Amino acid sequence: MTPDVVAVFETYPAVLKDRLLVLRALIYETASDTAGVGPLDETLKWGQVSYLTQQSGSGTTLRIDRDKATGQPALYVNCKTNLLSQYRTLYPEAFGYDGERGVVLGEAPDQDALRHVIALALTYHKSKTRAG
Repeated sequence: MTPDVVAVFETYPAVLKDRLLVLRALIYETASDTAGVGPLDETLKWGQVSYLTQQSGSGTTLRIDRDKATGQPALYVNCKTNLLSQYRTLYPEAFGYDGERGVVLGEAPDQDALRHVIALALTYHKSKTRAG
């Protein structure tokens, strides 16, 4: 982690920070387990810790932060994608949703569903190419 990323994590209350670090680990694990994703770049975008597939170009940026309404951990994607629509169709009850960009995680999110939504984001551009 870069010092800037560490500094953002340090701004969160301990319990939220721990949950976001678990989410971070799951993002890296899912990237490693998903064919064609390659290494992730961790950076800040809009003040949020963000994960990019710059080397492979396979996916859209994932960001993690606290949901402003609930205070729960959340995973954010670009609002110009159709990912939230896919997530809502696949997992209508598994998560909360924030507009067209956020997946709000409850106290004990379904890990398989969470891995799947992460993988869909990490392969978004690859999937668009196959579909189109």
